Amino acid sequence: MALPRPRFTPTLLTLALSPMLSWAADSVVALDATTIEERASGDYQARSASVGGFADAPLLDTPASVSVVTRQLIDDQQARLLSDVLKNDASVGEAYAPIGYYENFVVRGFSLNAANSYRVNGRSVVGEQNVALENKQQVELLKGLSGLHSGVTEPGGLINYVTKRAENVRSLSVASNQDGERYIAADLGRWFGSEQQLGLRLNLAHEDIRSFVEHADGTRDFVSLALDWNLSPDATLQLDAEYQTREQRSVAGYQLLGGSQVPSGVNPDKRLGHQNWAKPVGIDSLNLGGRFEYRLDDNWKAALDASRSNVVIDDYSSFPYGCSPDSGCSDWLTHFSPEGGYDLYDYRSPDDRRRHDELQATLSGAFATGTIGHELTVGSSALRRTVDRREAINVQVGSADIDQHPAEFSPAGLPLNPKHRRLDSRQYGLFFSDRISFDEHWQVLLGGRQVRLDEEAFDSDGMRQRHTQRSEFLPSAALLYKPQADTTLYVSYSKGLALGGEAPWFTTNVRDGVDETLAPTTSRQLEAGLKRDWQGLSLGAALFRIDQALQYSRPNDGDLPTYVQQGKQRNIGLEFNASGQATDNLQLSASTAFIRARAINTGTEAYEGHQAVNVPRVRASLSGDYRVPGIQGLALLGGLQYSGSKYANPSGTVKVSDYTVFNLGSRYTTRIEGYETVLRLTVDNLFDTRYWRDTGAYQGDGYLSPGDPRTARLSATVNF
Repeated sequence: MALPRPRFTPTLLTLALSPMLSWAADSVVALDATTIEERASGDYQARSASVGGFADAPLLDTPASVSVVTRQLIDDQQARLLSDVLKNDASVGEAYAPIGYYENFVVRGFSLNAANSYRVNGRSVVGEQNVALENKQQVELLKGLSGLHSGVTEPGGLINYVTKRAENVRSLSVASNQDGERYIAADLGRWFGSEQQLGLRLNLAHEDIRSFVEHADGTRDFVSLALDWNLSPDATLQLDAEYQTREQRSVAGYQLLGGSQVPSGVNPDKRLGHQNWAKPVGIDSLNLGGRFEYRLDDNWKAALDASRSNVVIDDYSSFPYGCSPDSGCSDWLTHFSPEGGYDLYDYRSPDDRRRHDELQATLSGAFATGTIGHELTVGSSALRRTVDRREAINVQVGSADIDQHPAEFSPAGLPLNPKHRRLDSRQYGLFFSDRISFDEHWQVLLGGRQVRLDEEAFDSDGMRQRHTQRSEFLPSAALLYKPQADTTLYVSYSKGLALGGEAPWFTTNVRDGVDETLAPTTSRQLEAGLKRDWQGLSLGAALFRIDQALQYSRPNDGDLPTYVQQGKQRNIGLEFNASGQATDNLQLSASTAFIRARAINTGTEAYEGHQAVNVPRVRASLSGDYRVPGIQGLALLGGLQYSGSKYANPSGTVKVSDYTVFNLGSRYTTRIEGYETVLRLTVDNLFDTRYWRDTGAYQGDGYLSPGDPRTARLSATVNF
């Protein structure tokens, strides 16, 4: 048995004092008396994003709510996972994002989908992975419907990772945390050629993950290469490749006690259901992308984009789930017993393969019809998603209690089932978007996508179980008014199409071991917003309403529930955000969201009249960077995340409390042996608050995940 590690170890001090940071041969580190000139503004402020359209566009001219987390903020917060990044937007919450597994999120009260909600440089990637951040310049979040730009996707939003491009840069970063984590990363770039026409960017990272949760350590390796090639004055080629292998034991969430009580006194350091024979979850991911762009003349250009995303998941877990007569319940139930008893399962699903292939061609240009200006984009796209996996082994091997470490049980020892193609989904689209400018004040943005979905699902024996074909036109329209150059008001309407949900295993929809998948659903959004660039700050406000058909497990008296599409979920919200330079020495990123998420006309009275599961009415986030006057290179970092209370069951009878988490840190920029060096120290959850960060559902089952305890991180980056 591994000995428990202390919460704080000498590792941080050792790292801070290590002469290796100086990259010098001398044993004594000498600090040069050099003045460090810091950037004056804009590190937390982004003025453009590509997620809101078909190309990079000013946020001020985008009639949608778009949040951008910049590279500077990612570095200052020492973010490694998408959850570390998205905590900066108050409209986002976690929706089954366990430690050691891939993460998912809820945006504007709607869960994203691993099949269609995640992109790199605008191209679809498999969502069942934790995309590495080392080679990302910024992370963009489009909140709300994105059917025009992405086709079949969830109404909550779309996440886009933007990769770093070629640049003359050489840097090395090392880091650790209070548990002794070891992290090293390199960022190397250079332009080549007589006219600097060829550029490369290489990113490397290795991480020995030391989790605060016992028995949940892991390892990660990452490499990426980006190429920028100016083939001619009119033609450019961009290529991106990234590969990551990650292994870490997953940390399962808790379930309600007796289906009606939140567990109390939970220690976030404890891992439920640990068994020595269980293996870490392995996720290998390969993301490839390319873009060729040709300028036809001063006004028109054509582009061809292609991408492939391939992920392989190996899952050999000991998983705590539900209760039975063995663990204190009178029957087999989908929650823990009232006393905290649960069943323990041997879950095995290795070589689970998911792949996306996408191709898109666009033509864009500007022209005028009389005094009216047009910025037109037309194009076509094709996306294929395939899933190849085995029917998982999922066998109860014992029972345990949340207050005790489980005994060691024997694994099931059953042979693995054969692997078959389980899903083949093809999506085709024709689209257009036209920005019509009447004068310097008024613009209209009109667009639409004709999308065709052709999807086949297969049972565990490889026999076709479902064939779905759907064709839908998804319109989008917006009116923009600019009373002055730095201010935009807009109203917009859009329609979306989302994949139908898969029935949970415990519903009447399951026949012969096959889970029924419901038909695709449509959604509609109305939004009004205000954006302004004011004295170094980008300010925004948005009011929205989103309607989507509700998919849920409808209770049946004396029988299993039935998974249905009945009624709708209507979310109405108000968002505020600010980012940029508040004063000469203070920059900030702030966000607040008020969301009313309700189910209506469901036919199940207990599910209506209250807030939806895992969606607080109020959430807020704040991050700040204050440069200390009189001390060159020193900045104080800090912020908070607040979440209101939220329900943990669909009938609205169980609720977890609200919470506020405070974060504190510092950044010091100096020179060591002539090299610019940036030292960062952050302490998240400064007061070690206990809270539930996630009360979402996965495959129909509800889980509760405790928030991270106080966590300290120290890093050093040397720029050569």
